Amino acid sequence: MDRYRMDRQSFVAIVGGGAVLDMAGHAAAIAHRGLRVIRLPTTVLSQGDSGVGVKNAINAFGKKNFVGTFWPPFAVINDARFLETLGRRDILAGMAEAVKVALIRDRTFFQWLRREAASLAACEPAQVAELVRRCAELHLSHIATSGDPFEMGSARPLDFGHWALTSSSRSPSTACATARPSRSAWPSTRSTPPRTALPRETADIVLGTLDRIGLPLWTRVSTNGRADGTARILEGLQEFREHLGGELSLTMLRDIGEAVEVHEVDEPRLLRCLDALRARAERAGAA
Repeated sequence: MDRYRMDRQSFVAIVGGGAVLDMAGHAAAIAHRGLRVIRLPTTVLSQGDSGVGVKNAINAFGKKNFVGTFWPPFAVINDARFLETLGRRDILAGMAEAVKVALIRDRTFFQWLRREAASLAACEPAQVAELVRRCAELHLSHIATSGDPFEMGSARPLDFGHWALTSSSRSPSTACATARPSRSAWPSTRSTPPRTALPRETADIVLGTLDRIGLPLWTRVSTNGRADGTARILEGLQEFREHLGGELSLTMLRDIGEAVEVHEVDEPRLLRCLDALRARAERAGAA
């Protein structure tokens, strides 16, 4: 940007997936205290989520998104033809974000995802384009109406399913945040509502939808241990706590389309949720 003498009236057009948008967007945000950015996202995830957001960040010091800025784009161009260049794995990976935002924001959208699961699993272009559009709309609505677009508070509902695993797919994290053993792993909220966990039959519907779309429900990364014996998923929670400023604030589901904030985690029950997901994956593999 310096080499080409870009100034405050210059535009930076960024073509790529979320990591490229973040990296180049962060550079544009700190050059001359901010150059105008036009984003052209090229993946399902970036078209439905990060491409229309207000954040830019890069990993540093072994932590996800440690260095970054809030710098809204001047414009975003979502072109569905970019998605034709993706393999099935990358198309499906981006769909986990749509399931997540539907679960916490839009019951009708989740019902559509459930109904269209087979078409989405087949990566039908019309259904994928509709998924991207509705996902992006929900993210834009949150940014415009949440009252906290720059995340000054501790409540971050769109981080549902993001907190657990910083180095793997969002789908297992969302599944873990949805799955439940015989009792809830999420026992407490500030207001202590009468119920903070999904009914088992509702959790099964969510997990079944993820499965039918072709998204994984469990990964070995979630239960791998660190050198000190800490399960990786618990390490992720601790990092998330530090990111928020010391107090844990997690978005969980009370019902489809109805989110609730919790501030304590029963770690043994959380690990039992993972055990339940692993057992489910092993039964499916055996079948």
